[in-house]
Amino acid sequence: MASVSATSGLPPLVCLMGPTASGKTDLAMYLYDQFPCELVSVDSVLVYRGMDIGSAKPDAQTLQRYPHHLIDMLDPAEPYSAARFRDDALALIEDITARGRVPLLVGGTMLYFKALAGGLASMPSADPVVRARIEAMALEQGWPAVHAALAQVDPASAERIHPNDPQRISRAYEVFLGSGITLTQWHERQHAEKAADQTPGSGVLPYTVRYLAVAPRERSVLHERIAERFSLMLQQGLISEVEALHARGDLDVSMPSIRAVGYRQVWDYLEGRLSYEQMHERGVIATRQLAKRQFTWLRGWNEPIEWLDSLDPKRFERALKVLQTASL
Repeated sequence: MASVSATSGLPPLVCLMGPTASGKTDLAMYLYDQFPCELVSVDSVLVYRGMDIGSAKPDAQTLQRYPHHLIDMLDPAEPYSAARFRDDALALIEDITARGRVPLLVGGTMLYFKALAGGLASMPSADPVVRARIEAMALEQGWPAVHAALAQVDPASAERIHPNDPQRISRAYEVFLGSGITLTQWHERQHAEKAADQTPGSGVLPYTVRYLAVAPRERSVLHERIAERFSLMLQQGLISEVEALHARGDLDVSMPSIRAVGYRQVWDYLEGRLSYEQMHERGVIATRQLAKRQFTWLRGWNEPIEWLDSLDPKRFERALKVLQTASL
C-alpha cells in the first residue's frame, strides 16, 4: 500500500475524542472500514484484562474484526500512567505511519490525549504509602476534608477539581505530600516545557494532527444513554465481573483499575457499603460526572476540533472527510 502523507509534509494523525457513551467506537469502526487506518485505544480502563463489561470494551469478535492497540495489555494490579501511555502511543504511531497507514486514536481519557499533544512534566510517580495515608484520612474524615486540605496547600488545583472526584483529589494531594511541590507548580513547569518545545523546528508532535469530537448536541440525550448503558452493564454481568476481581484478594480501591467509574461503585456494593439501589444510582451519577469532566477538557482544548453530533446521520461521512483531508 502506498504511504499516506499530508500536504504539510508531515504524516497524518487523527484523534477521535468525546465523552463516555457518545458513540466513539461505532464511528471508529466505520472509519476503519473506509480508510487505511489503525485504531489505538486512548482509555485508562481498556488497558486492563478482565475488565470488559464495565469498560464497554468491544467483544472478542469485534476486536478480531477491528483490532485495537493498547487494549488488554495489563493485569488490573498493574499501574498505568499518562506518561507511559505517551511513550506507548508514540511508538505505535511511528510504527503505524511506517506501514503507510494513518494512526486513529480513539477514546475518552482526556489526560492521555493531553499528554500526547503537550507532553508531561516529570511528576512524581504514585507512592503507595502516601496514597494509603490519604485513603485513611478519607475513610475517617470524608473526601470533603481531603479536598479542604488540598485547598490549603494548592488552592488552584482544589478549585479546578470537583469535591466529588476522589481520584483526582487523591492524586493532587499525593503529589504535594510526596514531593513538596503542588500539582499547579508541576503544571506550570509543563507549560514552560511545552513552550520551549514549540520553538521553531522543535514541534511537539511531528505529525499533521486533526482532532474530532463526537457527542450528542443535547446533554439530556447523553444522560439518558449513560443511564441505559449502566443498566445494561448490570444485566450483562458487571457484578459477577467485579466479584471475580474482588475474589482475587490482591486488589483494592487504592488502585486505579478498581477506582474506575462503575467498578468502584460495584466494589462498594460487594463490601456492603452500598445497597443495590445506591450502587446503581451512584454508578450512573459517577458516569455523568465523568462525562461532564470530559466536556470540560474538550471545551478547553487548545487546538481546533471538528465537532460531530452523535445523532447526525451524516457524522460518518463528515469524519471520513476529515481523515481524507488530513491525508492529502
